[in-house]
Amino acid sequence: MGGRHWLRGGDTVMAAALVMIVVQLVWKFGLVRRTYFRQDDFTFIARGLEHDLTWDYLMRVDYGHLVPGPFAIQWAMGRLGVYNDVLAHVVTISLLGAASLALLRLLRLLFGARPAILVPLAFYLLTPMTISSLSWWAVVIETLPFQIALPMALSSHVLYTRTGRFRHALAAAGWTVFAMAFFVKAPFILVLALALSVGWLGWRGQWRAWLLYAGVLAVYAGVFFRQLLTSVQLTNDTIQPSLPDAGLAARFAWTLLSSSLVPTSLGGPWRWLPIGEDYATAATPPTAVWAGLGVAVVVLAVSVFFRRRAWLAWLVLLAYFTLADVVPVMIGRIQQLGPDLSGAELRYVSSTATVVAIAIGLAFIPLAGEERPWLRAWPRLRFAWLPLTAAFALGSVWSVTAYTRLPLGAHVKSYVETGRLALKRVPDNAVVLDTHVPAKVVYPIFFYDYALASKVLGPIASHPVTWTRRLSGPIRNPLIFDQEGRLRPVSIDGLTIPARATGCTPVGAREVRFPLSARLPEGEWTVQVGYLNQAATRLSVRLGTAEADTPAEKGFGWTFAAVKGGGSELVIRTLNGPAACLGEIKIGIPRPWSDGTPSPLQPVNPS
Repeated sequence: MGGRHWLRGGDTVMAAALVMIVVQLVWKFGLVRRTYFRQDDFTFIARGLEHDLTWDYLMRVDYGHLVPGPFAIQWAMGRLGVYNDVLAHVVTISLLGAASLALLRLLRLLFGARPAILVPLAFYLLTPMTISSLSWWAVVIETLPFQIALPMALSSHVLYTRTGRFRHALAAAGWTVFAMAFFVKAPFILVLALALSVGWLGWRGQWRAWLLYAGVLAVYAGVFFRQLLTSVQLTNDTIQPSLPDAGLAARFAWTLLSSSLVPTSLGGPWRWLPIGEDYATAATPPTAVWAGLGVAVVVLAVSVFFRRRAWLAWLVLLAYFTLADVVPVMIGRIQQLGPDLSGAELRYVSSTATVVAIAIGLAFIPLAGEERPWLRAWPRLRFAWLPLTAAFALGSVWSVTAYTRLPLGAHVKSYVETGRLALKRVPDNAVVLDTHVPAKVVYPIFFYDYALASKVLGPIASHPVTWTRRLSGPIRNPLIFDQEGRLRPVSIDGLTIPARATGCTPVGAREVRFPLSARLPEGEWTVQVGYLNQAATRLSVRLGTAEADTPAEKGFGWTFAAVKGGGSELVIRTLNGPAACLGEIKIGIPRPWSDGTPSPLQPVNPS
């Protein structure tokens, strides 16, 4: 009898929901385990290694994001293996499971343990809206804690409205503060609580809770705007918030709605536009955009026709989308990325999947104990939603599968692991020219010095390495990283002044001019000078009006000088020292020597 009762009760629905969550985690782990750190992940980990866990470090606003929680996690990650992708994968799947359980709890509290709650839960578990975010560690640790806190805070608020116990209001405020430590959209949790109260739960006699919520928002706003206006960015300046052109803003909002939010709510985008090798934005076909908008209008119309206050559920979703998804990007990043690229970026709406699931529930499912939930009786064709659900599920699987065809983190991990092995094999204090890593790893145009090899690969060196931004002086066997993460000897790629056939060229205090085979334009050039000296001396190297001096040791060797200029001849003399005898001279840009033996011989295969 006990078993039959369990099978017939609400526990059956909860068991089915738990099975759905587990299946989702197994499915998405296939994606997550192939991901690796990307782009600003390296910047944040490097910055964490540079700082102590202080208020200034945690509370820096990074281009509109006040995220002390993620900064603390990145600080810890740098001390737990630096690029510990296995730990990152475990954290990602754990947070995703917690977010799914938190949403299930809210749905059960709002609507009861009825089979209908499996529909909005299935939407959250299947929608491709969240997929690209799961492949980016920095986005994971911002958005998933928020997706945990949002339904947990709303659940506590629901319990407060039903019981009047103030401890539930405190819990709602506590979950919101937790979310505020991770994501800039957190204040809108309390706005959603207000909408729930006004539309469905009732709000009279709850003044203590609203006073508490208002206080939380006021304190957060004060801290946020103070940090926003004083935090120094990578560009060494502070943020000056400004609104973009109205046409640009409208185009971005429309693109984000029509090409990102709506298609992914229906199982899209079906096609992806790769950004590098480890990420992609939505590339919804134009016909699918309009078809999706048409389906969305039908779904909204049907719900509004039958369900009381369904219009309010969709209005709340639209308001949240506008205020939480559109406005922050419009103020902070649209000028740099443009409306089309920004509008196809799903990470801007990934956390909205939770809100969409809640809106679906409110628009189609009566609340537990709700009186007169329907405006009119459903017709006999009320199960016509089943084909739409099936199409959504198939489209979601198709879209997610298409995303997983990307290389994801394989190539970036290969670069990092190859660099790790290369640094392990070099002698102590070997000199490595500090150049930017490939754009597939970190974009120099966005992250400046944090895209240097010393920032990305330096933290995983097993023993001391000497990094130099430019070659200067008599450096023996300088090395440089190639595009695959291997160390190679440095070669000066440019013009060569060969040594005399009869021997070296004597150079003393009087200038000796070396004509170049072609005129060099103005720029920063590296000069490599070979010599055979009887005594150590110092050389002055001039190109046009630019001059640099560099030591030259006794015996045979070479020295380097960095000059910033241009011209058709190189002028060299000694400075207050013995004469020198110069051999081959090269002037150009330091590059990995293609004929030099790389270390390791082959890139590391991350699999």
